[in-house]
Amino acid sequence: MEDKLADIYSVQKFKELGIELIQLIADHLKNSYDKKTKVNNWVAPEQELAYWKNYKLNENKPQQLFKDIIDRSIHIHNPRYIGHQISPTVPLAALSQLVSAILNNGMAVYEMGAAGTAIEKVVIDKIAEKIGYDSNADGFVTSGGSLANLTALLAAKKVMSTSDVSNASLAVMVSSEAHYSIEKALKIMGLSNESIINVPVNDAFNMQTDLLEEYYNKAHCEGKKVIAVVGSAPSTSTGMYDNLQEIAKFCDAKKIWFHVDAAHGGAAIFSTEYKHLLKGLNSADSVTIDGHKMLMTSSIMSFLIFKKKQNSYAAFMQKAQYLWEKEQKEDWYDLAKRTFECTKGMMCVQLYSILTFYGEEVLGQFVTRLYNLGKVFAQKIKSRNDFELLLQPNSNIVCFRYKLDNVNESTLNLLNSEIREYLLHHGDFYIVQTTLNNSVYLRVTFMNPKTDEVIMEELLDEIQRIAKLFDKNDSCHTS
Repeated sequence: MEDKLADIYSVQKFKELGIELIQLIADHLKNSYDKKTKVNNWVAPEQELAYWKNYKLNENKPQQLFKDIIDRSIHIHNPRYIGHQISPTVPLAALSQLVSAILNNGMAVYEMGAAGTAIEKVVIDKIAEKIGYDSNADGFVTSGGSLANLTALLAAKKVMSTSDVSNASLAVMVSSEAHYSIEKALKIMGLSNESIINVPVNDAFNMQTDLLEEYYNKAHCEGKKVIAVVGSAPSTSTGMYDNLQEIAKFCDAKKIWFHVDAAHGGAAIFSTEYKHLLKGLNSADSVTIDGHKMLMTSSIMSFLIFKKKQNSYAAFMQKAQYLWEKEQKEDWYDLAKRTFECTKGMMCVQLYSILTFYGEEVLGQFVTRLYNLGKVFAQKIKSRNDFELLLQPNSNIVCFRYKLDNVNESTLNLLNSEIREYLLHHGDFYIVQTTLNNSVYLRVTFMNPKTDEVIMEELLDEIQRIAKLFDKNDSCHTS
C-alpha cells in the first residue's frame, strides 16, 4: 500500500500524465472548432448509465478514461453549440483551475487560503466598481447563481424584517418570467406560494413596472409585508431585461430591498455597447452575476455583490470559535462568516487570470460579440417566410419557431418540439426550446464567439429540412 501511495503522488508521473492530458484536451479543442464535428453524440440515459457501470480500461492508463469522458460529453466549444447559457471556457481559466485543484486551499478562513482570498477581494472590488457602486460595496463568490440568489434574499429578509414578523406574512415581488431559482430560494426560506407575488410581463416579456404599486397595495391589504422586489437582467427564457431604473425608484420609495438576478446578463457591465441595458443596476441592494455564463470561466462560479458591505454579513454570520477568535467582527478575509459554504474553493482565480493576462476589455468584446450575434440571427429569421421571431432580442438569447399555415397551435407546438428533438438526437447542432404563453419556441443562446453567419444559415436550412419530414397525420421522425 505504501508503494502504491508513493506511485500515486509521484511528481514525475504527474508531469508525464499532465503532458498527455494537455495534448488530449488540445486535440479536443481543435476538433471542436471544426465545423464538421458533432456537438453531441446522443445516447439514451439508461444506455449511458450502463456504459459507465460496466466501464473497464483496456489498458491501465488514465488518459483513456479522460478520452472516453470527452468523447461521450457535449462539446461546449463547438460553434454549433447554441444551447444553454454556459461558457466555452477560456483555456487559460481552465489551467488556473488546475492550479486551484492541486493547491486545494479551502477559503473558510484567511489562513487556509491567503492568495485565493485576496484575489477574490480584488475581483469583487472590480465588479462592484463596474456596477457603479462606491467603496462601501463588497461581496463574495458562491457556488452558483441559485445559491447567490438565496443568500441575497436571506440577507434581505434579515435586514428588512423584524424577529416578530412571521414567514407567513412576508412577501417578495418577482417577474412572472423570473428564473426558477428565485421561487426555490423563497420556498427554502419558508415563504408560501401566496407570498411569492408574480408581477405580469408585457408583450416584450419585461416586468410591467407600472403594476408594482397595485400589487404592493394588494399584498398590504392582505396583511403581507413586502420586503423585496427581484428584477431580471435578463430573464432566462427570453433574454429580455427588466426596467431596472423603474424598479429601483419603486423600491426606494417603499424602502424595500432591490435584488437583481443578473446571472446571465450582468456581464454587460463590461460592454460599452450594451451596458445601457443595466441602467439602474447601481441602485440595487444586491446583484448576482455568473462567471460561468458570460465571463468566460468554467462552472460553477457566481458573484454576489452588495451595495452596502455590512449587508453581506446578514445571511450567515455564525459562531465558530475554532475558526476565529472574534466571531462578530466584520472582516473581508474570513469568508465563512458570509457564505453558506464552509469549504470554499479558489474559484475566483479563473477570472483573475483572464483579467490579469487579457484585461477587462476582452470581457466587453465577448459580450458585445455574442449580443450582436443575437441581432444578426433575428434578422435572418425575419428574412425567411417560414419562420417566426418571438421578439427583437435584448441579448444573445433568441426565441423563434418554424411555422406552417392553416394548422392549429397544438400541431405547431408538436412540430417545433419534434424539430428540437431531432436536432438533439442527430448532434449536428445543439439548441433548446421553451414554452411561452402556451406556445413552444425554439431557443438559441449564442455563447461561442466562433459561431458565425454561415452556421446560422445552416441551422435554419436544417430546421427547414427537418420540418419537411413532418406529416400532418404523424410526428417527425427522431430516430
